[in-house]
Amino acid sequence: MKVYTDKDAILDALKGLTVAVIGFGAQGRAQALCMRDSGVNVVMGLRLDGDSAKEAKKEGLTVLSISEAAQKADIVHILIPDEVQGEVYAKDIAPYMKKGKTLSFSHGFNISFKKITPPADIDVLMVAPKSPGTEERKRYLEGFGVPGLLAIYQNSSGKAKERGLAMAKACGFTRAGVIECTFQQEVFEDLFGEQAVLCGGLSELIKAGFETLTNAGYPPEMAYFECLHEMKLIVDLVYEGGMTYMHDVISNTAEYGSRTRGKLIITEQTRENMKQMLKDIESGKFADEWIAEYKAGCPNLNRMREEEKNHPMEVIGREIRALFKKK
Repeated sequence: MKVYTDKDAILDALKGLTVAVIGFGAQGRAQALCMRDSGVNVVMGLRLDGDSAKEAKKEGLTVLSISEAAQKADIVHILIPDEVQGEVYAKDIAPYMKKGKTLSFSHGFNISFKKITPPADIDVLMVAPKSPGTEERKRYLEGFGVPGLLAIYQNSSGKAKERGLAMAKACGFTRAGVIECTFQQEVFEDLFGEQAVLCGGLSELIKAGFETLTNAGYPPEMAYFECLHEMKLIVDLVYEGGMTYMHDVISNTAEYGSRTRGKLIITEQTRENMKQMLKDIESGKFADEWIAEYKAGCPNLNRMREEEKNHPMEVIGREIRALFKKK
């Protein structure tokens, strides 16, 4: 895959253009501030009566309503949650997406699953950091950046890639490296990673380990340390040097147990389940299910949130973390 760095991007591609960042969550804040600090003319599109508008103003950013920002901007960069983008786009943004403008995202969800259908005479691109917003801003201020992705869905002007790379450079992504991909590659892999490994798979694995130990009579405090607390230490090793490095650092006993017993957890049935999860993502089944859940008021999501909050591991975890807080 093509990897772009600072030498491939020219900030002047955004000269004279206004970028409207829609949303001031972790990504909206980080990207807006980084672009502004890089000399890009940035305005925020927010609910004027919301807390985000107050916070953005404190940061010295120009705050407009979403419709005003969309009307004024040359590039509209949508960074609000996936589930609300379709409604907000239709109501406040679509009327102002005239020929020559650019619609930009940091996630391929709404374009790939056709929750937003842009006009053919505008540019549509994605500039996506592979990092939480807090880390992204931190690395920018340190003089470096986090890796990112670039995707071009529509290139009506012939300048979509040039402008997307300029946005990536303004956020510091090209300092680390930007990989070119498609909207679908980004969203399919992102959703799968979240569901099967990073969030869904990991959280269920941790809970299953905790429950196995406590159901067998082991102290919940010890089970918490073994199955949750120490997870960060192992992930840090993997992040630093990969699986081989992690296995080199842990004890020989731990390495042997890892290599001989891990496949008892990740079985062929687990792999088949993963394949089905990926198919549900690629077909749009998951996206439709999630949007329907959101429109219904998130009854299942709210129930699951409450169940997890009251899980014994979470209860004992709150008690343990309180003991180790700095006084």
